[in-house]
Amino acid sequence: MRLRQHMPRIGGRKLYHLLQEDLHRLGIKMGRDRLFDWLREYRLLVRPRKNYTKTTYSKHWMRKHPNLLAGYKPSRPEQVFVSDITYVESDEGVHYLSMVTDAFSRKIMGHVLSYSMAASEVVGALKQAIKNRITKEPLIHHSDRGLQYCSGCYQKVLRKHQITPSMTDGYDCYQNALAERMNGILKQEFLLHRCKTFEDLRKLVKEAIDTYNTMRPHIALGMQTPENVHQKASG
Repeated sequence: MRLRQHMPRIGGRKLYHLLQEDLHRLGIKMGRDRLFDWLREYRLLVRPRKNYTKTTYSKHWMRKHPNLLAGYKPSRPEQVFVSDITYVESDEGVHYLSMVTDAFSRKIMGHVLSYSMAASEVVGALKQAIKNRITKEPLIHHSDRGLQYCSGCYQKVLRKHQITPSMTDGYDCYQNALAERMNGILKQEFLLHRCKTFEDLRKLVKEAIDTYNTMRPHIALGMQTPENVHQKASG
């Protein structure tokens, strides 16, 4: 299928939503249950993958900021950014993907693929996210308590742009669940092929994020894409 070429591991509910226009145009009446039966018959159902590697070291001396998101629900784009780091691999070794996501629209606002988790590398995703902003409303930046986010160079960028820092109370992935979820979506649905080089992986990551932002419908967004929600709500 054309859609599965772009998003080979997209879930059945999202696939059914995207196929509605084509099915109607071709005069094909197919309910969601029938589509699931068809996918199952041809072994096209997506099986979840379980993968976890810790990329956070929070037992350091640098200042940790309080968690401002307990019971907090964003009501507009660019009200809360969430950040996280995950690992990805190529034939050249292990690399690290840093991402900054808008909590309201689920749009990935900035990302950097690097050879290390150094703060000087991770801060590049934040700078990209700030550059891609389309509002000047107050903004909270939420992350875990990793030393990269507590570092002087990272906090300096937040202060420069008057962004309020927020951090998990401890190492608890559920307190940064959206950022963790974004890592899972990219790795389980898009980054499926092992690249030979870092540069090949960098290009694949960029293509995957562009596809996620502009093509993949999101259940939490009423089956709209992150880009569409971000632009409409900010317009």
